[in-house]
Amino acid sequence: MRRRTFLTTALAGSIARAARRDDLEAAAELVAAQVTGGAVAGAVLDIRRDGDVFQRHYGSASTADAIFLLASITKPMTAAGAMLLADRGELKLADPVRRFIPEFSAGARARVTVKHLLTHTSGLPDQLPENVELRKRNAPLSEFVERTIRTPLLFEPGTRYSYQSMGILLLAEICERITGTAFPEYLEQSLFRPLAMERTALGLGRIRLDQTQRSQVEQGPPHGGQGRPEASHWDWNSRYWRELASPWGGAHSSAADVSRFFLEFLAPERAQVLRPATAALMVRNHTSKLGRPRGLGFALGRGAGAGCSERTAWHGGATGTLAWADPQSGVRFVLLTTLPNTVANKLLIGPVSDLVSQASQA
Repeated sequence: MRRRTFLTTALAGSIARAARRDDLEAAAELVAAQVTGGAVAGAVLDIRRDGDVFQRHYGSASTADAIFLLASITKPMTAAGAMLLADRGELKLADPVRRFIPEFSAGARARVTVKHLLTHTSGLPDQLPENVELRKRNAPLSEFVERTIRTPLLFEPGTRYSYQSMGILLLAEICERITGTAFPEYLEQSLFRPLAMERTALGLGRIRLDQTQRSQVEQGPPHGGQGRPEASHWDWNSRYWRELASPWGGAHSSAADVSRFFLEFLAPERAQVLRPATAALMVRNHTSKLGRPRGLGFALGRGAGAGCSERTAWHGGATGTLAWADPQSGVRFVLLTTLPNTVANKLLIGPVSDLVSQASQA
């Protein structure tokens, strides 16, 4: 009787695995169809649970190790860099930003904290009003910092959620001032290298520009250049932008490396670089009263995919990227594409993520 029960259970498990595999293949076919049809130039799909890996590469991504411009998936990486300093006792979430950037102290700025920067509740804008003009003249990142320090706040800190890339920029500036090390090098030493993320850099680092996937900027937002010839010296594909190392969107990585990073937060008690309590804190909802679930650097919940649990930590990127880790199913999902999310989210990224996340809960 016990043997029959065991065999039945084992058979049910194998059938379930086969069914999930069929769903993953169906998700992979959704990507393949868009690449074959010419809508997407290149993509890598990477799905993992425990020791199982499902990986596919397409089009201009000639291997699964292809390197993409991540865009805003950079943000949780920057947040993790800041939280490593919290682990060392060099900053606290409640610290006012002016403790580290004294010139950020006029008016309501004096009340902006590190936590506000991490949760998009600082009142800073997403992009500066002069963002495109700065890019057009290839302004250094230091000028973005200087102007962000002076730019007006949109609301009283902590009273609203409003996505703010410039808050993440100031977070990186704090890290630089504390460590005395350029932020890309600090992330390389403290985060990427310890997590064996060998194909990842903020900016280009050791990566050559011709080793990266080109974004289909023609279908992107205005600040991506939209393929205009006069924008070629500052758009997402330009050497200027790829080397700028913007801490809100300038990281390059492979799908496998992104998955390694998200593993740090899938089961925080097994975190390798951050303290387990810190990793858990980063994927806890800190904005429950503001109508948008946010962790520290992460988006949270079902926005990642229709089948994702409320505990899912995720982030997408404007260049056509999405990554999530769902502790309920144990699944990590990464889809990197060359098609900007203004088109890719509806055409490809959303449907693929929905299918995988729903299959994962079966």
